[in-house]
Amino acid sequence: MPALAARARRTAHPAGGTCAHPDTVLAERDDGAVVRHGDTVAKAHAPGTDPADLARRLAAAVALPAVLLAPLRPAPVALHGRQVTFWPYGTPVDPDAPDDAPWEAAGALLARLHRAPAPAGLPPMRGPAKAARAIARLRAAGPHPAAAPVLRAWATLPAWARDERPQPDTATLCHGDVHLGQLVRHPDGTAAWRLIDVDDLGVGVPGWDLARPAAWYACGLLPPGDWTRFLTAYREEGGPAVPPAGDPWPALDVPARALTVQTAALAVAKSVAAGRPLDEVQQAVVDACDRMAATPPELVQDSTK
Repeated sequence: MPALAARARRTAHPAGGTCAHPDTVLAERDDGAVVRHGDTVAKAHAPGTDPADLARRLAAAVALPAVLLAPLRPAPVALHGRQVTFWPYGTPVDPDAPDDAPWEAAGALLARLHRAPAPAGLPPMRGPAKAARAIARLRAAGPHPAAAPVLRAWATLPAWARDERPQPDTATLCHGDVHLGQLVRHPDGTAAWRLIDVDDLGVGVPGWDLARPAAWYACGLLPPGDWTRFLTAYREEGGPAVPPAGDPWPALDVPARALTVQTAALAVAKSVAAGRPLDEVQQAVVDACDRMAATPPELVQDSTK
């Protein structure tokens, strides 16, 4: 972390000199560490991140500055065996003002992303891979009574959603990890919203990017009005993941189930590690997995696909 902070300071002040801005740790996890210095953010990506794939993802962000926050540098640099990228700081969504959550902006940005041409050589969107890692973490965590319904729900998903087969869409540009924490305003809190975090960006099934709010809505954790705001904005921008009218669920059922299982798997694994019971929201997601296991996805006719 000290080395990452030093790189953030050097990037913010290439000419050197003193500065009154503090170094602020925004995230410190095994899969990524983020430090802010003034208006500059340095991110150390997960160990083992492929620098060529990351460079392609950065190039996609540079090519779509009206949708994705563009990096300060077009290529990552190596630091202590990790790939590091540099970004302008953006004002995030206020978690204490849920009524002001930018659901319309999120839907419109995703539609524009999905309609944009995917750059040549871009790797697959990593959503299914992250879901599979969550299941692996659940299995490694040890016994828990909630693990069984989560694993049963996982088994009902098609192989592509479990990252066991290629995704059926290999041409649509997708974000891969959409939630409200992935939106910021830059250069200030009055600017237009942009999507951040290109770690999972790639080509794949665009419905995956709508899956988290869809899953929350299905589990009763997202109010119907917020879901409608998000879905309507996506459709009005011509998003291709769902039909322009009518029932969107046939296109979202499998991704929403996969995100529900991923969320539940992580909740149970963390519960085991901390030695504490599931909270009300976590239990609601596990209960949704229990219902899912009894009602396989309507689109799944062959589990090998």
